[in-house]
Amino acid sequence: MPRFIITTKQMKNANGIRIEPGMSVEVVTQSMSNPVLTNGGQPVADAFMRIYGINIRKAGALNMTYLNVERIN
Repeated sequence: MPRFIITTKQMKNANGIRIEPGMSVEVVTQSMSNPVLTNGGQPVADAFMRIYGINIRKAGALNMTYLNVERIN
């Protein structure tokens, strides 16, 4: 199963949520595809909620403009 590290690229303040550059989460998926673009990015959103307690979707940062995806497996 492929593992991905998703890291924020830049700061963003939106809807009372602050995203800092360098925040990162690890996501394991069944698919070889980019987890930000697959299934509406739900595994990535869940990981940010679990690790940082933030709703990255509500902040408007669940897209490739704000996130860097690196496959590590």
